[in-house]
Amino acid sequence: MSTIIEFKNVDKVYKSGDQILKAMDNVNFTIEEGELVVILGPSGAGKSTLLNLLGGLDSVSSGEIIVNGNHIESFNDNQLTEYRARNVGFIFQFYNLIPTLTAIENIELMNDVVDVKIDGLDVLDAVGLKDWANHFPAQMSGGQQQRVSIARAIAKQPAMLLCDEPTGALDSNTGVLVLNLLQDLSNEKNTTVVIVTHNALLAQAADKVIRIKNGQVESIIVNESPMKITDIDW
Repeated sequence: MSTIIEFKNVDKVYKSGDQILKAMDNVNFTIEEGELVVILGPSGAGKSTLLNLLGGLDSVSSGEIIVNGNHIESFNDNQLTEYRARNVGFIFQFYNLIPTLTAIENIELMNDVVDVKIDGLDVLDAVGLKDWANHFPAQMSGGQQQRVSIARAIAKQPAMLLCDEPTGALDSNTGVLVLNLLQDLSNEKNTTVVIVTHNALLAQAADKVIRIKNGQVESIIVNESPMKITDIDW
């Protein structure tokens, strides 16, 4: 496998009046192409900050973030917009679907930002929701909405999926279905999947586990034999 992501001496400082918060403190790690990586840590540890920096939604105070050989920390706004559109799929805890659009319309909106023509029906079929193409989000369960959000994220075939507590709003059974889908994308499509979560059980299925505490990398563990999501005792 080749390295797709590298954080080098990354700092992120937020200032509010006289108060200074160091959300990232000299963070260093690498992620290989096709890995499923779990970012663990308590609330306020810096997990979401890390994900926002990697996704180009926030900027570093110092250090380097290298993705596919590109120093995204030096990108201007237009370059970051292009980077997010072409390289990154975002999956959030609360789906972020547009309520006035059907499932297929939510997905085919991506045709406005990518060059490849997206067939929403094919992508919905991949997540088992082909028959729900013309339903609105309010007509779907939480698990179905999350699968639509995953379909939207993978429709443009991004190099990586960034997931912020993707099952936090789901019941355990539906959560397992969603996580299994993400693991399949990593194993079968060589998609790099980065998941921020509080759920330490998920570490058993990860290729790599990065623990964050007080804005610093506490540990990095490479799992030589990840478990299948469906084999974990949830």
